[in-house]
Amino acid sequence: MSEIQEGESGPSSALRRPSPRERGDGNTVAIVGAGIVGICAATNLAEAGYAVTVYDRSGICEETSSGNAAALAFPDPLPLAHKGMLKKLPGWMMDPLGPLSIPPAYLPKLAPWLIRFLRAGDPRKFDASLTAQAAMMRLAESEWAGLAERAGAAGMVSHEGAIDLYEGEAEFKTSLPGWAARDRFGIPYEHVSGARLAELQPGLSPRFTHGTFMPSWKTVADPKLFGKAIWTYAETLGAKFEKRTVADTRTVPGERGAEIEFAFADGTKARAGTLVVCAGAWSHLHAARFGDRIPLETERGYNTTLPVGAFDLKRQITFAGHGFVVSPLVTGVRIGGAVELAGLKRPPNYARSKAMLEKAKLFLPGLKAEGGREWMGYRPSLPDSLPVIGRARQARNVVYAFGHGHLGLTQSAAAGRLVRDLICEKTSPIDLAPFSPQRF
Repeated sequence: MSEIQEGESGPSSALRRPSPRERGDGNTVAIVGAGIVGICAATNLAEAGYAVTVYDRSGICEETSSGNAAALAFPDPLPLAHKGMLKKLPGWMMDPLGPLSIPPAYLPKLAPWLIRFLRAGDPRKFDASLTAQAAMMRLAESEWAGLAERAGAAGMVSHEGAIDLYEGEAEFKTSLPGWAARDRFGIPYEHVSGARLAELQPGLSPRFTHGTFMPSWKTVADPKLFGKAIWTYAETLGAKFEKRTVADTRTVPGERGAEIEFAFADGTKARAGTLVVCAGAWSHLHAARFGDRIPLETERGYNTTLPVGAFDLKRQITFAGHGFVVSPLVTGVRIGGAVELAGLKRPPNYARSKAMLEKAKLFLPGLKAEGGREWMGYRPSLPDSLPVIGRARQARNVVYAFGHGHLGLTQSAAAGRLVRDLICEKTSPIDLAPFSPQRF
Protein backbone atom coordinates (compact mmCIF):
# COMPACT_ATOMS: atom_id res chain seq x y z
CA MET A 1 0.00 0.00 0.00
CA SER A 2 1.21 3.52 -0.60
CA GLU A 3 0.59 7.15 0.09
CA ILE A 4 -1.64 8.86 -2.47
CA GLN A 5 0.02 10.93 -5.14
CA GLU A 6 -0.92 14.57 -5.60
CA GLY A 7 -3.56 14.99 -8.30
CA GLU A 8 -4.76 11.38 -8.17
CA SER A 9 -7.97 10.00 -6.68
CA GLY A 10 -6.64 6.61 -5.64
CA PRO A 11 -3.65 4.83 -4.12
CA SER A 12 -0.35 4.93 -5.97
CA SER A 13 2.62 2.63 -5.77
CA ALA A 14 5.10 5.48 -6.20
CA LEU A 15 5.34 6.37 -2.50
CA ARG A 16 5.76 3.90 0.35
CA ARG A 17 3.25 3.76 3.20
CA PRO A 18 5.04 4.33 6.54
CA SER A 19 5.29 1.31 8.80
CA PRO A 20 3.64 1.29 12.26
CA ARG A 21 7.08 1.76 13.83
CA GLU A 22 7.74 4.83 11.68
CA ARG A 23 4.33 6.39 12.29
CA GLY A 24 4.72 7.53 15.89
CA ASP A 25 2.30 10.10 17.29
CA GLY A 26 2.83 12.34 14.27
CA ASN A 27 1.03 9.83 12.05
CA THR A 28 -1.90 9.13 14.34
CA VAL A 29 -5.12 10.93 13.43
CA ALA A 30 -8.27 11.21 15.51
CA ILE A 31 -11.50 12.14 13.74
CA VAL A 32 -14.46 13.49 15.71
CA GLY A 33 -17.63 12.51 13.88
CA ALA A 34 -18.60 9.28 12.09
CA GLY A 35 -20.96 10.82 9.56
CA ILE A 36 -20.19 10.53 5.86
CA VAL A 37 -17.63 13.37 5.88
CA GLY A 38 -15.70 11.80 8.77
CA ILE A 39 -15.87 8.39 7.10
CA CYS A 40 -14.47 9.75 3.83
CA ALA A 41 -11.70 11.61 5.66
CA ALA A 42 -10.81 8.43 7.56
CA THR A 43 -10.74 6.38 4.36
CA ASN A 44 -8.50 8.83 2.51
CA LEU A 45 -6.10 9.07 5.44
CA ALA A 46 -6.01 5.29 5.93
CA GLU A 47 -5.18 4.91 2.23
CA ALA A 48 -2.29 7.32 2.79
CA GLY A 49 -0.91 5.18 5.62
CA TYR A 50 -2.10 7.04 8.70
CA ALA A 51 -3.29 5.28 11.85
CA VAL A 52 -6.86 6.62 12.08
CA THR A 53 -9.40 6.38 14.89
CA VAL A 54 -12.90 7.79 14.51
CA TYR A 55 -14.90 8.80 17.59
CA ASP A 56 -18.66 9.29 17.63
CA ARG A 57 -21.34 9.17 20.30
CA SER A 58 -23.65 7.01 18.14
CA GLY A 59 -22.01 4.97 15.40
CA ILE A 60 -21.12 4.87 11.73
CA CYS A 61 -23.68 6.91 9.75
CA GLU A 62 -26.22 6.70 12.55
CA GLU A 63 -27.35 10.33 12.73
CA THR A 64 -27.77 13.00 10.00
CA SER A 65 -25.88 10.94 7.42
CA SER A 66 -28.40 8.12 7.78
CA GLY A 67 -31.54 10.04 6.85
CA ASN A 68 -30.60 12.40 4.06
CA ALA A 69 -32.16 12.42 0.59
CA ALA A 70 -29.46 10.11 -0.85
CA ALA A 71 -28.41 12.62 -3.50
CA LEU A 72 -25.03 13.11 -5.12
CA ALA A 73 -26.13 16.54 -6.31
CA PHE A 74 -23.18 17.44 -8.51
CA PRO A 75 -25.23 19.75 -10.82
CA ASP A 76 -26.35 21.94 -7.92
CA PRO A 77 -23.62 24.49 -7.07
CA LEU A 78 -26.04 27.38 -6.41
CA PRO A 79 -25.63 28.88 -2.91
CA LEU A 80 -28.88 29.00 -0.96
CA ALA A 81 -28.79 32.81 -0.88
CA HIS A 82 -29.39 33.11 -4.61
CA LYS A 83 -31.90 35.60 -5.96
CA GLY A 84 -34.74 33.15 -6.44
CA MET A 85 -34.42 31.95 -2.85
CA LEU A 86 -34.33 35.47 -1.40
CA LYS A 87 -37.52 36.41 -3.25
CA LYS A 88 -39.31 33.37 -1.85
CA LEU A 89 -38.20 33.87 1.76
CA PRO A 90 -40.97 36.23 2.96
CA GLY A 91 -43.77 34.03 1.62
CA TRP A 92 -42.20 30.83 2.88
CA MET A 93 -41.69 32.22 6.38
CA MET A 94 -45.38 33.06 6.66
CA ASP A 95 -46.18 29.34 6.56
CA PRO A 96 -45.01 27.52 9.73
CA LEU A 97 -45.12 24.20 7.85
CA GLY A 98 -43.68 25.55 4.58
CA PRO A 99 -40.23 25.09 2.98
CA LEU A 100 -38.55 27.43 5.48
CA SER A 101 -39.58 27.86 9.11
CA ILE A 102 -38.08 29.81 12.01
CA PRO A 103 -39.74 29.47 15.43
CA PRO A 104 -40.34 33.06 16.66
CA ALA A 105 -38.61 32.37 19.98
CA TYR A 106 -35.43 31.36 18.13
CA LEU A 107 -35.29 34.41 15.87
CA PRO A 108 -33.22 36.66 18.23
CA LYS A 109 -30.48 34.03 18.46
CA LEU A 110 -30.61 33.39 14.72
CA ALA A 111 -30.49 37.09 13.72
CA PRO A 112 -26.67 37.42 13.26
CA TRP A 113 -26.58 34.32 11.04
CA LEU A 114 -29.62 35.48 9.08
CA ILE A 115 -28.00 38.86 8.41
CA ARG A 116 -24.90 37.12 7.08
CA PHE A 117 -27.11 34.88 4.93
CA LEU A 118 -28.89 37.87 3.39
CA ARG A 119 -25.54 39.59 2.72
CA ALA A 120 -24.33 36.43 0.98
CA GLY A 121 -26.92 37.20 -1.72
CA ASP A 122 -24.95 40.27 -2.78
CA PRO A 123 -24.03 39.69 -6.47
CA ARG A 124 -20.27 39.87 -5.87
CA LYS A 125 -20.34 37.51 -2.90
CA PHE A 126 -22.80 35.23 -4.64
CA ASP A 127 -20.58 34.94 -7.72
CA ALA A 128 -17.52 34.08 -5.62
CA SER A 129 -19.45 31.44 -3.69
CA LEU A 130 -20.88 29.97 -6.89
CA THR A 131 -17.42 29.67 -8.46
CA ALA A 132 -15.99 28.02 -5.34
CA GLN A 133 -18.94 25.65 -5.03
CA ALA A 134 -18.70 24.65 -8.70
CA ALA A 135 -15.03 23.77 -8.21
CA MET A 136 -15.94 21.70 -5.16
CA MET A 137 -18.64 19.87 -7.12
CA ARG A 138 -16.26 18.97 -9.97
CA LEU A 139 -13.79 17.57 -7.45
CA ALA A 140 -16.58 15.73 -5.60
CA GLU A 141 -17.78 14.01 -8.75
CA SER A 142 -14.34 12.71 -9.66
CA GLU A 143 -13.47 11.75 -6.08
CA TRP A 144 -16.70 9.84 -5.57
CA ALA A 145 -16.17 7.92 -8.80
CA GLY A 146 -12.80 6.75 -7.55
CA LEU A 147 -13.67 6.14 -3.90
CA ALA A 148 -16.88 4.21 -4.61
CA GLU A 149 -14.98 1.99 -7.03
CA ARG A 150 -12.13 1.32 -4.57
CA ALA A 151 -14.61 0.57 -1.80
CA GLY A 152 -16.60 -1.85 -3.96
CA ALA A 153 -19.66 0.39 -3.61
CA ALA A 154 -20.02 1.66 -7.18
CA GLY A 155 -23.01 -0.64 -7.70
CA MET A 156 -24.85 1.28 -4.97
CA VAL A 157 -24.86 4.47 -7.07
CA SER A 158 -27.73 5.14 -9.48
CA HIS A 159 -27.05 7.15 -12.65
CA GLU A 160 -30.69 7.86 -13.53
CA GLY A 161 -30.45 11.62 -12.99
CA ALA A 162 -33.10 13.79 -11.31
CA ILE A 163 -35.88 16.22 -12.21
CA ASP A 164 -36.85 19.60 -10.78
CA LEU A 165 -40.62 20.11 -11.22
CA TYR A 166 -42.55 23.35 -11.70
CA GLU A 167 -46.21 24.28 -11.45
CA GLY A 168 -46.87 26.30 -14.56
CA GLU A 169 -44.98 28.58 -16.91
CA ALA A 170 -44.41 31.36 -14.37
CA GLU A 171 -42.66 29.13 -11.82
CA PHE A 172 -40.56 27.56 -14.56
CA LYS A 173 -39.42 30.98 -15.84
CA THR A 174 -38.44 31.99 -12.32
CA SER A 175 -35.95 29.11 -12.32
CA LEU A 176 -34.19 30.11 -15.54
CA PRO A 177 -31.53 32.44 -14.06
CA GLY A 178 -30.30 29.56 -11.90
CA TRP A 179 -29.93 27.33 -14.93
CA ALA A 180 -28.17 30.11 -16.83
CA ALA A 181 -25.67 30.35 -13.95
CA ARG A 182 -24.93 26.65 -14.42
CA ASP A 183 -24.13 27.24 -18.09
CA ARG A 184 -20.88 28.93 -17.08
CA PHE A 185 -19.62 25.64 -15.69
CA GLY A 186 -20.83 23.32 -18.45
CA ILE A 187 -23.40 21.59 -16.24
CA PRO A 188 -25.76 19.56 -18.49
CA TYR A 189 -29.54 19.83 -18.14
CA GLU A 190 -32.66 19.52 -20.26
CA HIS A 191 -35.85 21.53 -19.88
CA VAL A 192 -38.79 19.18 -20.43
CA SER A 193 -42.58 19.24 -20.64
CA GLY A 194 -45.46 17.23 -22.08
CA ALA A 195 -44.67 13.71 -23.25
CA ARG A 196 -40.97 13.96 -22.36
CA LEU A 197 -41.78 14.89 -18.76
CA ALA A 198 -44.29 12.03 -18.53
CA GLU A 199 -41.68 9.65 -19.93
CA LEU A 200 -39.12 10.66 -17.31
CA GLN A 201 -41.62 10.30 -14.46
CA PRO A 202 -45.08 8.84 -15.11
CA GLY A 203 -47.89 9.45 -12.65
CA LEU A 204 -47.30 13.12 -11.82
CA SER A 205 -50.19 15.43 -11.03
CA PRO A 206 -51.07 17.53 -14.11
CA ARG A 207 -50.37 20.66 -12.06
CA PHE A 208 -46.67 20.06 -12.83
CA THR A 209 -46.35 21.26 -16.41
CA HIS A 210 -42.58 21.80 -16.68
CA GLY A 211 -39.43 20.20 -15.42
CA THR A 212 -35.66 20.27 -15.76
CA PHE A 213 -33.83 16.96 -16.09
CA MET A 214 -30.26 16.73 -14.77
CA PRO A 215 -28.53 13.66 -16.22
CA SER A 216 -25.37 13.99 -14.09
CA TRP A 217 -27.30 13.94 -10.81
CA LYS A 218 -26.85 10.63 -8.99
CA THR A 219 -28.39 8.94 -5.97
CA VAL A 220 -27.21 6.19 -3.65
CA ALA A 221 -29.20 3.07 -2.81
CA ASP A 222 -29.57 4.15 0.83
CA PRO A 223 -27.29 6.74 2.49
CA LYS A 224 -26.79 4.77 5.70
CA LEU A 225 -25.97 1.52 3.89
CA PHE A 226 -23.72 3.37 1.45
CA GLY A 227 -21.78 5.07 4.24
CA LYS A 228 -21.32 1.76 6.04
CA ALA A 229 -19.98 0.22 2.83
CA ILE A 230 -17.34 2.96 2.59
CA TRP A 231 -16.45 2.39 6.25
CA THR A 232 -16.06 -1.36 5.72
CA TYR A 233 -13.41 -0.53 3.14
CA ALA A 234 -11.71 1.90 5.57
CA GLU A 235 -11.56 -0.88 8.16
CA THR A 236 -9.67 -3.11 5.73
CA LEU A 237 -7.05 -0.35 5.64
CA GLY A 238 -6.74 -0.30 9.42
CA ALA A 239 -9.15 2.51 10.38
CA LYS A 240 -10.77 2.02 13.78
CA PHE A 241 -13.98 3.25 15.38
CA GLU A 242 -14.75 3.91 19.05
CA LYS A 243 -18.23 4.77 20.27
CA ARG A 244 -17.31 7.58 22.62
CA THR A 245 -18.38 11.16 23.24
CA VAL A 246 -15.55 13.68 22.97
CA ALA A 247 -16.26 16.22 25.72
CA ASP A 248 -13.15 18.39 25.36
CA THR A 249 -10.00 18.77 23.27
CA ARG A 250 -6.78 20.72 23.74
CA THR A 251 -3.19 20.87 22.54
CA VAL A 252 -0.48 19.46 24.82
CA PRO A 253 3.29 18.99 24.45
CA GLY A 254 4.41 15.63 23.06
CA GLU A 255 7.66 13.89 22.20
CA ARG A 256 7.31 14.84 18.53
CA GLY A 257 5.78 18.28 19.05
CA ALA A 258 2.28 19.43 19.91
CA GLU A 259 -0.34 16.71 20.26
CA ILE A 260 -4.08 16.73 20.77
CA GLU A 261 -5.49 15.43 24.04
CA PHE A 262 -9.12 14.28 24.19
CA ALA A 263 -11.25 14.16 27.29
CA PHE A 264 -14.18 11.78 26.89
CA ALA A 265 -17.54 12.01 28.62
CA ASP A 266 -16.64 9.04 30.84
CA GLY A 267 -13.62 10.91 32.25
CA THR A 268 -10.92 9.01 30.33
CA LYS A 269 -8.41 10.63 28.00
CA ALA A 270 -6.47 9.84 24.82
CA ARG A 271 -3.98 11.55 22.52
CA ALA A 272 -3.29 11.81 18.79
CA GLY A 273 -0.89 13.70 16.58
CA THR A 274 -3.64 15.30 14.49
CA LEU A 275 -7.32 16.07 15.03
CA VAL A 276 -9.94 16.29 12.26
CA VAL A 277 -13.24 17.89 13.24
CA CYS A 278 -16.16 16.48 11.22
CA ALA A 279 -18.81 16.68 13.92
CA GLY A 280 -21.57 18.16 11.77
CA ALA A 281 -23.85 20.61 13.56
CA TRP A 282 -21.70 20.37 16.72
CA SER A 283 -18.41 21.20 14.97
CA HIS A 284 -18.32 24.90 15.85
CA LEU A 285 -18.22 23.96 19.54
CA HIS A 286 -14.93 22.12 18.95
CA ALA A 287 -13.57 24.88 16.68
CA ALA A 288 -14.08 27.49 19.40
CA ARG A 289 -11.54 25.65 21.57
CA PHE A 290 -8.88 26.39 18.95
CA GLY A 291 -9.65 30.06 18.46
CA ASP A 292 -12.16 29.89 15.60
CA ARG A 293 -15.63 31.40 15.94
CA ILE A 294 -17.64 29.82 13.13
CA PRO A 295 -21.20 31.10 12.47
CA LEU A 296 -22.64 27.63 12.02
CA GLU A 297 -26.40 27.19 12.25
CA THR A 298 -28.55 24.08 12.30
CA GLU A 299 -30.97 23.41 9.45
CA ARG A 300 -33.27 20.77 10.83
CA GLY A 301 -34.51 18.55 8.01
CA TYR A 302 -37.48 16.20 8.18
CA ASN A 303 -38.58 13.20 6.14
CA THR A 304 -40.87 10.21 5.98
CA THR A 305 -39.63 6.96 4.46
CA LEU A 306 -42.44 4.87 3.02
CA PRO A 307 -42.17 1.12 2.37
CA VAL A 308 -40.74 -0.29 -0.85
CA GLY A 309 -43.34 -0.10 -3.61
CA ALA A 310 -45.10 3.00 -2.30
CA PHE A 311 -44.71 4.63 -5.73
CA ASP A 312 -43.04 3.72 -9.02
CA LEU A 313 -40.37 6.41 -8.77
CA LYS A 314 -37.97 6.36 -11.73
CA ARG A 315 -35.48 8.87 -10.33
CA GLN A 316 -35.25 11.53 -7.65
CA ILE A 317 -37.72 14.40 -8.11
CA THR A 318 -37.78 17.83 -6.50
CA PHE A 319 -40.90 19.94 -6.07
CA ALA A 320 -39.00 23.20 -6.52
CA GLY A 321 -41.70 25.58 -5.31
CA HIS A 322 -42.32 23.53 -2.18
CA GLY A 323 -38.73 22.81 -1.12
CA PHE A 324 -38.81 19.03 -0.81
CA VAL A 325 -37.72 15.94 -2.71
CA VAL A 326 -38.86 12.37 -3.21
CA SER A 327 -36.05 9.82 -3.43
CA PRO A 328 -36.07 6.18 -4.60
CA LEU A 329 -34.16 3.97 -2.13
CA VAL A 330 -33.69 0.23 -1.96
CA THR A 331 -35.24 0.54 1.50
CA GLY A 332 -38.31 2.55 0.42
CA VAL A 333 -39.45 5.92 -0.90
CA ARG A 334 -38.16 8.90 1.07
CA ILE A 335 -40.14 12.17 1.14
CA GLY A 336 -38.30 15.00 2.82
CA GLY A 337 -36.36 18.20 2.84
CA ALA A 338 -37.42 21.73 3.78
CA VAL A 339 -35.57 23.84 6.34
CA GLU A 340 -36.28 24.62 9.97
CA LEU A 341 -33.74 26.98 11.49
CA ALA A 342 -34.20 26.09 15.14
CA GLY A 343 -30.87 25.06 16.64
CA LEU A 344 -29.94 21.87 18.46
CA LYS A 345 -32.13 21.90 21.55
CA ARG A 346 -35.74 22.36 20.48
CA PRO A 347 -37.83 19.16 20.24
CA PRO A 348 -38.67 17.89 16.74
CA ASN A 349 -41.77 19.26 15.03
CA TYR A 350 -42.98 16.24 13.05
CA ALA A 351 -45.92 18.24 11.75
CA ARG A 352 -43.40 19.33 9.11
CA SER A 353 -42.79 15.79 7.83
CA LYS A 354 -46.54 15.18 7.87
CA ALA A 355 -47.14 18.33 5.82
CA MET A 356 -44.69 17.17 3.13
CA LEU A 357 -46.31 13.75 3.03
CA GLU A 358 -49.75 15.31 2.54
CA LYS A 359 -48.41 17.40 -0.34
CA ALA A 360 -46.74 14.34 -1.88
CA LYS A 361 -50.11 12.55 -1.89
CA LEU A 362 -51.52 15.40 -3.97
CA PHE A 363 -48.53 15.69 -6.28
CA LEU A 364 -48.16 11.93 -6.86
CA PRO A 365 -51.64 10.45 -7.27
CA GLY A 366 -51.47 6.79 -6.42
CA LEU A 367 -48.81 7.21 -3.73
CA LYS A 368 -49.30 4.66 -0.95
CA ALA A 369 -48.75 6.82 2.10
CA GLU A 370 -49.17 4.22 4.85
CA GLY A 371 -46.50 2.66 7.01
CA GLY A 372 -43.96 5.48 6.91
CA ARG A 373 -41.11 6.17 9.34
CA GLU A 374 -40.58 9.80 10.39
CA TRP A 375 -37.13 11.26 10.98
CA MET A 376 -35.42 14.54 11.79
CA GLY A 377 -31.73 15.39 11.32
CA TYR A 378 -29.38 18.34 11.83
CA ARG A 379 -27.73 19.87 8.78
CA PRO A 380 -24.67 22.01 9.64
CA SER A 381 -25.10 25.19 7.61
CA LEU A 382 -23.01 28.30 7.03
CA PRO A 383 -24.48 31.56 5.71
CA ASP A 384 -22.54 31.54 2.41
CA SER A 385 -23.41 27.84 1.77
CA LEU A 386 -19.71 26.91 1.62
CA PRO A 387 -18.20 24.39 4.05
CA VAL A 388 -15.27 25.06 6.32
CA ILE A 389 -12.16 23.16 5.20
CA GLY A 390 -8.80 24.19 6.59
CA ARG A 391 -6.51 24.39 9.61
CA ALA A 392 -7.42 25.83 13.00
CA ARG A 393 -6.23 29.31 13.88
CA GLN A 394 -4.30 28.25 16.98
CA ALA A 395 -3.23 24.69 16.14
CA ARG A 396 -1.73 23.58 12.84
CA ASN A 397 -2.44 19.94 13.66
CA VAL A 398 -6.21 20.56 13.87
CA VAL A 399 -8.10 20.39 10.57
CA TYR A 400 -11.77 21.21 10.01
CA ALA A 401 -14.19 19.69 7.49
CA PHE A 402 -17.78 20.63 8.24
CA GLY A 403 -20.68 22.92 7.36
CA HIS A 404 -21.79 21.32 4.07
CA GLY A 405 -25.48 22.04 4.67
CA HIS A 406 -27.60 20.08 2.19
CA LEU A 407 -24.49 18.76 0.41
CA GLY A 408 -22.71 16.62 3.00
CA LEU A 409 -23.10 13.35 1.12
CA THR A 410 -22.39 15.02 -2.22
CA GLN A 411 -19.17 16.71 -1.15
CA SER A 412 -17.87 14.21 1.40
CA ALA A 413 -15.43 12.40 -0.88
CA ALA A 414 -13.96 15.74 -1.96
CA ALA A 415 -13.73 16.86 1.67
CA GLY A 416 -11.92 13.64 2.55
CA ARG A 417 -9.44 14.20 -0.26
CA LEU A 418 -8.83 17.82 0.80
CA VAL A 419 -8.31 16.83 4.44
CA ARG A 420 -5.80 14.19 3.36
CA ASP A 421 -3.89 16.68 1.22
CA LEU A 422 -3.74 19.21 4.07
CA ILE A 423 -2.38 16.65 6.52
CA CYS A 424 0.03 15.21 3.94
CA GLU A 425 1.23 18.76 3.13
CA LYS A 426 0.28 18.37 -0.53
CA THR A 427 -0.96 21.02 -2.93
CA SER A 428 -4.75 21.20 -2.98
CA PRO A 429 -6.49 20.42 -6.29
CA ILE A 430 -8.77 23.46 -5.75
CA ASP A 431 -8.36 26.87 -4.15
CA LEU A 432 -9.13 26.49 -0.44
CA ALA A 433 -9.30 30.22 0.34
CA PRO A 434 -13.12 30.42 -0.10
CA PHE A 435 -13.49 27.59 2.42
CA SER A 436 -11.11 29.01 5.03
CA PRO A 437 -12.21 28.74 8.68
CA GLN A 438 -10.92 32.28 9.15
CA ARG A 439 -13.05 33.85 6.37
CA PHE A 440 -15.60 34.96 8.94
